[in-house]
Amino acid sequence: MKTTLRQNVQNTDRQWWIVDAEGKTLGQLSVAIADTLRGKRRVDYTPHVDGGDYVVVLNADKVAVTGNKEEDKKYYRHSGYIGHLKTQSLGVVRAKSPKRILEDAVSGMLPKTRLRAGQMKRLLLVVGNENPHTAQQAKPLEI
Repeated sequence: MKTTLRQNVQNTDRQWWIVDAEGKTLGQLSVAIADTLRGKRRVDYTPHVDGGDYVVVLNADKVAVTGNKEEDKKYYRHSGYIGHLKTQSLGVVRAKSPKRILEDAVSGMLPKTRLRAGQMKRLLLVVGNENPHTAQQAKPLEI
């Protein structure tokens, strides 16, 4: 008799993955990262369990976009007051807080449930080429 392997937090062995974002397209990179954070690349994937892996992204500020998205793509924030919608282009966001570009893209691809906060904590974005998590011996993530 065969039994289905059920994943839970106790039997999850999380792996570490590393990817260099320099020159990679924002959307394709975000899909690969979101799938890895969620655990969809694992054999024992279970939708209702937070069983994904860690992802370290180097050069998060050098992610590429196509077309005129540097000026045309907008990021929005709202203070909660009427008429206080703030709008910034991707170029301005890249200059002020470059990690926000990948954070917003990956967060939008994860499920809008209680699991998302835990999955986003396992996304480690690094501005620059120096990996601060070398002790974890991360494997390269193929895109």
